[in-house]
Amino acid sequence: MRAVEIAQAGGPDGLRLTERPRPAPGPGEVLIAVRAAGVNRPDVLQRLGKYPPPPGASDLPGLEVAGHVVEAPPRADGSPSRWRAGDAVCALVAGGGYAGFSAVPEAQVLPVPPGFSMVEAAALPETFFTVWTNVFDRGRLAPGETLLVHGGSSGIGTTAIQLGRAFGATVFATAGSAEKCAACGALGAAIAINYRERDWRAELQAATGGRGVDVILDMVGGDYVTRNLDLLAVDGRLVQIAFLNSSKAEIDLMPVMRRRLTITGSTLRPRSVAEKGAIARALEARVWPLLASRTVAPVVYRTFPLAGAADAHRLMESGRHIGKIVLVVDEE
Repeated sequence: MRAVEIAQAGGPDGLRLTERPRPAPGPGEVLIAVRAAGVNRPDVLQRLGKYPPPPGASDLPGLEVAGHVVEAPPRADGSPSRWRAGDAVCALVAGGGYAGFSAVPEAQVLPVPPGFSMVEAAALPETFFTVWTNVFDRGRLAPGETLLVHGGSSGIGTTAIQLGRAFGATVFATAGSAEKCAACGALGAAIAINYRERDWRAELQAATGGRGVDVILDMVGGDYVTRNLDLLAVDGRLVQIAFLNSSKAEIDLMPVMRRRLTITGSTLRPRSVAEKGAIARALEARVWPLLASRTVAPVVYRTFPLAGAADAHRLMESGRHIGKIVLVVDEE
């Protein structure tokens, strides 16, 4: 099969189109002929040598795929798989998405929503799994609350804005340009603030009448941490999922105690198949109906052929995109 490997850690030119053996699915796994694969920032970090795959995972980059089931062996207990050859599916993978075929634990596989293209389906798993487990499980966002999404124009951000609004929250966002702020507003953000030009903390304190925000989803870190804590309402929750600036911050714990704040966060890739499967089932029950009705949908900015993975990474690193970048594989 064709695949893109990291031939050399460093810049995008370290990505190389190559041939790899087609993986063989084990008990409880599904072999998918990949039609499209999402590109995510963790792929860039892996290429840079800063985010190695977990033990047992493929060394190839790529954390989400969409395609058709080729093989679905029985589970370890001998019971039949849920999936059958020919099923249109998308899946969260721990690695190996940039390839013609991917062997995936069946628990991490979801049906392609009705009417969705393979490109759209490939843009779902990584961001929807991440947003669900962080905003709704760990952040406990409830109807009627407020949610601030930093990086609102990213793949994660565009997903969080839509899901927050769909589940009854008032959503605020920050982004780095007027165009990106407009995109956040079009997706449902009540207020979108250009962080390069305006003080988002002061503006949102004023907009909430000094109450603050219930949940903040942050992927910046560094000096954002103290500003996030200042902005949180009583019983507010800061959910940290990445560190574009820094993983280190000096904070005053007194506001945390006084206002009963929660600081939490998670990583998705190293979690167990059982944990990822539980997220998948929650998504299928709660979010897949919203996708089927197009109440929410992925924002796909641009596609590239598999051989253009380096150009896809250059676009990701430029920060010019709004939403998702997807590789078109078409192995079948």
